[in-house]
Amino acid sequence: MSAGAPSTVARSAPSAYDASVTAPSVRRERLVALDVFRGLTIAGMLLVNNPGTWGAIYPPLRHAAWHGWTPTDLIFPFFLFIVGITTHLSLAARRARGDDDRALVRQVLRRGGVIILLGLLLSGFPFIPQYGFDLSTMRIPGVLQRIGVAYIAAGLLSLRTSVRTQVAIVVALLVGYWAIMTLIPVPGTGAVGAAALATPDGSLAAWLDRTLLGDHLWRVAKTWDPEGILSTLPAIGTAMMGVFAGRWIASPRPLIERIASMFAIGSLAMVAGLMWNWWFPINKNLWTSSYVVFTAGMAAVAIATCLWLIDVRRVTWWTKPFVVFGVNPILAFVGSGMMARLMASIIKVERNGETVSLQRAIYDSGFASWLAPMNASLLYALCFVAFWFAILWVLYRKGVFLKV
Repeated sequence: MSAGAPSTVARSAPSAYDASVTAPSVRRERLVALDVFRGLTIAGMLLVNNPGTWGAIYPPLRHAAWHGWTPTDLIFPFFLFIVGITTHLSLAARRARGDDDRALVRQVLRRGGVIILLGLLLSGFPFIPQYGFDLSTMRIPGVLQRIGVAYIAAGLLSLRTSVRTQVAIVVALLVGYWAIMTLIPVPGTGAVGAAALATPDGSLAAWLDRTLLGDHLWRVAKTWDPEGILSTLPAIGTAMMGVFAGRWIASPRPLIERIASMFAIGSLAMVAGLMWNWWFPINKNLWTSSYVVFTAGMAAVAIATCLWLIDVRRVTWWTKPFVVFGVNPILAFVGSGMMARLMASIIKVERNGETVSLQRAIYDSGFASWLAPMNASLLYALCFVAFWFAILWVLYRKGVFLKV
């Protein structure tokens, strides 16, 4: 996902990897698969975030209840992984153009800050007290906030440290988080190990969120936050693994060699994450270290698959819709979030003598009236994705892209 102050760019589709991906002075290589992978992730996010009803969802489109994973639990770490890839490629391109470290640091801080600000604005939208806005209880953590923090950390580490140091930092983050979460007793309960991880509000991460954030937590839970403070540390590890992947993709080796290596390393990481799961369960809400390793491996395999299909085998007939999503990710994320909130909570209509939300009226009349609940809910979500594809397609054709 790209980052930075909103601006309109025209005429040519921006690519997050529109940078030299071999030696900068040798050639430039545009890998469409990276835009496609990001677009697949964006489309997946819209699909799982906007069912017709949360009471009827096919299991793969739900998050795991607690420990474990579903395909839905791959979407956020895939975001962060691609952020890491594009961070390396973007900074390498700017450095090749002659930008010094001071300019690059400013860019990283500005872009990360804008992403965090957009996340906070989305949390408070529409800023009307009668619809629940209260600055004293507005949620501070969030998806974009975590992406912004992880981007800043990954960008600064990429600029200021060697690859060896970066690897050491990632290992320290993951092993240290494992130790903190399983060996340190949770204040007030004394729970450690598996007992501390058994419930959402029982972990050390949840205790820290309650202590430092108070009422500014996720309203659904109130006692813990899935994008909380402590669990953001291993999320930085996810972004850094994307940086490592970006460095490998940018290497001057033959493309097929890069792809084969990503398949191999990604497969090994998936196995390592599944083995670590025995001691530190895979858990998206806690962003456990096993989850980081497993999902990074899955992302590497998925990107390698896209690279092989698109850039080697040239099987591209299916890619255009995902390119359209992939080159306007900020607009899709923020715009769809605002639209969903307006439809579900703010815009009211009369239906059968009852005042209901616009979203419910559309779902009940257009989908639930003739389909089984799960099918109706899925079709509504697919139509939501299609609606946003239409918006992004018009902008794509006009050469308008929102970048930060």
